[in-house]
Amino acid sequence: MFVQERNGPKSPKYSHSNSRASLSFAPNLDFSSWVSENLYKIVTVVLLIATVAALFVLRNIGDTAALLCFETQAQNLEKIRMPQLESTVKTISDTSSPYASFRSEKWVVVSVSDYPSDSLKKLVKLKGWQVLAIGNSKTPSDWSLKGAIFLSLEQQAQLGFRVLEYLPYDSYVRKSVGYLFAIQHGAKKIFDADDRGEVIGDDLGKHFDVELIGEGARQETILQYSHENPNRTIVNPYIHFGQRSVWPRGLPLENVGELGHEEFYTEVFGGKQFIQQGISNGLPDVDSVFYFTRKSGLEAFDIRFDDHAPKVALPQGTMVPVNSFNTIYHSSAFWGLMLPVSVSTMASDILRGYWGQRLLWEIGGYVVVYPPTVHRYDRIQAYPFSEEKDLHVNVGRLIKFLVSWRSGKHRLFEKILELSFVLAEEGFWTEKDLKFTAAWLHDLIAVGYQQPRLMSLELDRPRANIGHGDTKEFVPQKFPSVHLGVEETGTVNYEIGNLIRWRKNFGNVVLIMFCSGPVERTALEWRLLYGRIFKTVIILSDLKNTDLAVEEGKLENVYKYMPKIFYRYSGADGFLFLQDNTILNYWNLLQADKTKLWITNEVPKSWSTVSTKDNSEEWFSKQAGMVKKVVSMMPVHFQVSYKNSVTSRKSVTLCSSEVFYIPRRFVADFVDLVNLVGNLEIHYKVAIPMFFQALDSPQNFDSVLSTMIYEEQLPSTNSSSLYSAKVPAVHPWSVTSEQEFIKLIRVMAEGDPLLMELV
Repeated sequence: MFVQERNGPKSPKYSHSNSRASLSFAPNLDFSSWVSENLYKIVTVVLLIATVAALFVLRNIGDTAALLCFETQAQNLEKIRMPQLESTVKTISDTSSPYASFRSEKWVVVSVSDYPSDSLKKLVKLKGWQVLAIGNSKTPSDWSLKGAIFLSLEQQAQLGFRVLEYLPYDSYVRKSVGYLFAIQHGAKKIFDADDRGEVIGDDLGKHFDVELIGEGARQETILQYSHENPNRTIVNPYIHFGQRSVWPRGLPLENVGELGHEEFYTEVFGGKQFIQQGISNGLPDVDSVFYFTRKSGLEAFDIRFDDHAPKVALPQGTMVPVNSFNTIYHSSAFWGLMLPVSVSTMASDILRGYWGQRLLWEIGGYVVVYPPTVHRYDRIQAYPFSEEKDLHVNVGRLIKFLVSWRSGKHRLFEKILELSFVLAEEGFWTEKDLKFTAAWLHDLIAVGYQQPRLMSLELDRPRANIGHGDTKEFVPQKFPSVHLGVEETGTVNYEIGNLIRWRKNFGNVVLIMFCSGPVERTALEWRLLYGRIFKTVIILSDLKNTDLAVEEGKLENVYKYMPKIFYRYSGADGFLFLQDNTILNYWNLLQADKTKLWITNEVPKSWSTVSTKDNSEEWFSKQAGMVKKVVSMMPVHFQVSYKNSVTSRKSVTLCSSEVFYIPRRFVADFVDLVNLVGNLEIHYKVAIPMFFQALDSPQNFDSVLSTMIYEEQLPSTNSSSLYSAKVPAVHPWSVTSEQEFIKLIRVMAEGDPLLMELV
């Protein structure tokens, strides 16, 4: 057998003389010499050890200042960044369209998704007005109408506007391109219209104040709502024009019941009504709640308003819904035409209107509402509630925020960008609309628009007392509150009244929802369901989804994500946490005390105490050990409350914590307790009951959740026999698809009948 030798390499052979020579040149091996020659290595190693030690100390000892520094840096990375306006903007000229040399001062801008309607064919015949039709992905490729300028998606893409990057392909908000095109081609007035409205009398000048200065201007005073009540921030203009029972889209539902007319008006000099909102006969601009609850079969609405009522202005501090169906913008307000892109379809123009009204005050302008100017035909194709969800969720809070907002900027465009920034921070729209605003302002400059000068804000000056001689009386007509022969039934009023009452009760409570299911199928549905009731709905999930505004969070330590949300909504009355496997019957929570803690401590299957004395499971002993460590670090008031609440020192309290509520007065304490946990991996089923027992005695908790239906095992399919509309919550219930959501809505409609309008 052949065996391969594995001899190592042979050492080189040195002669005796060579060996001596080598030794004579060997370095001196004493310690001082070694240190001097290796000093840089020693310093490097020492620095490395010191760095590791410092990080270890910060991580385990919890140097507060350092951790706060790190947390601040992390939060800064998450903050929305303010875009900057460029000092020099390149001019954009129309070089691609066939209308490059065309100029007109008066434009009608409409969005078209189908072939020209009869109403649109009449619009092109308005004398002196140029119709501009903006196409989208739904528009027929062979769309054409004599007398109208049509811009297809392809033609829009050639215009070079920055806003094109942010616009959806299938929405009417592409009208923003049309506004820029009209301004680029000489616009001084823009009539914002839709393709199912016919101008009454075929002359916009008979109704609106088309000319504000010069020969054709009406030099007159205008009736104005009184500013006597500083707490009134919104009015329903339909009452002034004879319809007390109708409310416009964008009016907060909590204001629907305010039916009284003005005791008196004041007056304002005309000339600065830069935004003019017209009333529509036939199908006025109403929301889906009105449309679906006042409808009789398939008959079309034909609602009439008082065409003899005088136009009425809004003083600073008071707002009115402004739409994109029947509104004239004068050049001083062209900056306010931008339609937001990150909110639901039917909220875009309303949000624009409130945003624009607030900024209009900065240049001394105001909104005026006019008697019927168009007749809109009801095609019996109402917009679904889902397309208005941002209205009913946020509009009341938005109005209050806008009225209180102040800016120290010295140019209008800077104020516009600043307001758009804070609206993104407050969650009224997303960072996408902030970037869209910056693009819009740059495009305005690029097409030659000159921003108006600022004027001092009347809101910040002492209001003059309204004397008897300053008041003007006008008693609105009271048109019959009957539509299509159907009386406004007590049932409808009762249902809407309930919705308003729930919204008033929970309108300043933030719902934090954790979704274990597929958020791409359920996130919008959950917001649609609960967003009608609560201030806002924050959705957490294992994976972040920016498009659906779903934030990342882990259920096992979900409480660690809450302080950031608390900080974001510091003015909220409280925070209600809910897992998506539990259904909340909000109509049964009205009696709960919003200043107390709510949790399922009286639901035996949800709340239990486990002894660690004889429990061999390692998980329980580890959790108990971490609880003991946190309790030992608690300030005295937390520690006393906790120890008085627990039955045994050798036990740990578990709570499934599918639903619990933290009122504002306990928020700061809750955050302190979360900070005490630090990097310890205490499971939320252990941490939440520990926090609650440290915050207050269980006997002080509100018992509203004690009667909830709670089963530990999830049935193979959702069963209507498990659900009851008479309890505050139901667990478990699975929603993983739109079909399951529809089934849920149908059973919940027993407690909230208006939910049937969602499906």
